[in-house]
Order: sequence, then structure tokens, then C-alpha cells
Amino acid sequence: MRFAAIETSGDWCSVALWLDGETACVEQRAVNRHSELALPMLEDLFGKTGVSAGELDAVAFGAGPGSFTGLRIACGLAQGLAFARGLPVIGISSFEALAQEAAQSSGVTRVVACIDARMREVYYAALEKQGAPHSSSWREVVPGQCVAPHDAQPPPGGGWVGCGSGFGAFPGFMEKEILVKRPEVHPTALAVAQLAAPRLAAGEGVDAAAAAPLYIREKVAFTKQELEKR
Repeated sequence: MRFAAIETSGDWCSVALWLDGETACVEQRAVNRHSELALPMLEDLFGKTGVSAGELDAVAFGAGPGSFTGLRIACGLAQGLAFARGLPVIGISSFEALAQEAAQSSGVTRVVACIDARMREVYYAALEKQGAPHSSSWREVVPGQCVAPHDAQPPPGGGWVGCGSGFGAFPGFMEKEILVKRPEVHPTALAVAQLAAPRLAAGEGVDAAAAAPLYIREKVAFTKQELEKR
């Protein structure tokens, strides 16, 4: 199977190609330039690997939660690649991608994923790896949610590693429950590809028209009165 993966949910713009189990990927800190960078980066990757968009079997994208604009860019680019070729599309949770990225770099199996949601809130979930050590299957022990940091439900048990931008924005988040905090870990297209591969092989891709971001929070701003209550 050959497919492209796109991840633009945060400050990093990341693209990857999954080529029958081998991967090629590239990322760049983009902040607000994802729309300028994502497609040229993917086209450059096509050129370097000698694979064309016409040879793809599917497209995966980072579905969120994360930046509203970034999520729409990844989903829109995935749909654009897929529509013309009738390819299936699959969205991958940013929480899972964070956990997978952390597992790749340090072998952790219990991850508190915390993403800065702005407006004095975080996107938060706790995930535990399932199956074999090299599995890319994660189970949400605490379901994904958007909450004020002090309202977040701690995960059960111990051995949790905290990953994501939320720990940079709120250094005291779950200070007693987390063994190690790694705010620099971010979702990547490589992690998205690793998570997407077994699901696409199992036929879990959807029609491009049905692909959608996972926002979790629908509001993009609070009133002054709402902020004062938080």
C-alpha cells in the first residue's frame, strides 16, 4: 500500500509517504504558513522518492484536535488529493499521533496528551498502548476533551508521561500525576502514517467527502465575561 500523510494541527507542518511499509517524511516549523508549505513539501517528497500522486492508494491526515485553520488545511489537502483519484481518506487523532510520536522516541506506553487550546483551555486525553511493544494501537483511558487545566480529570494509576504543547503553556498541569513532561513532542505525519497503515489495510478509509476534522471545541472565542469566570 502507498499513501500520503499530512499533519498541520499545530506549529509544525509535516508530510510523509508510506511506501509498502517504508516511510519518507519531512517537517518544518510553520506557525501560520501551513497553507504555503504543505503542498510544496509533499510535491518535493514525491520528487525525492520517485512516486507520483497517481500511484497513491489512500490519503491520511491529522484530524485534530488542534488549530482550527491547520485542521482544515490538512483535511482539505487530503480531500483534494483523494477526490480526483477516488481514493479513501482516513483522519487520525492528534492525541494518538502525540502518543505514537512519544513511543517512537522513548518507548513509553502510557501518555497524557495535552495540547494548548488557547482561551485558557487544553485539549486533553490519556492513552495507553495496546498489544505488542511495537504495536501502533492506543486506547483512550481518559477520553479526549477540551477543559480548563484545573478541571481535567487525572488518569488512573501511575507511570504516565506528559506530551504536547499544553505542558509548555501550563507547566503545572497534572504536576503530581506525571512522571516526565515533554512539551516539545508534537504530532507528526510519520506518526499519522504509522497509525493509519493498519486501519487503511483493514478498509477503514472513507470517501473523501466524508472526511472531517475533529474539533472537540466548536467555539473559537470567549466573551470577556466568560473568560473572567475561568
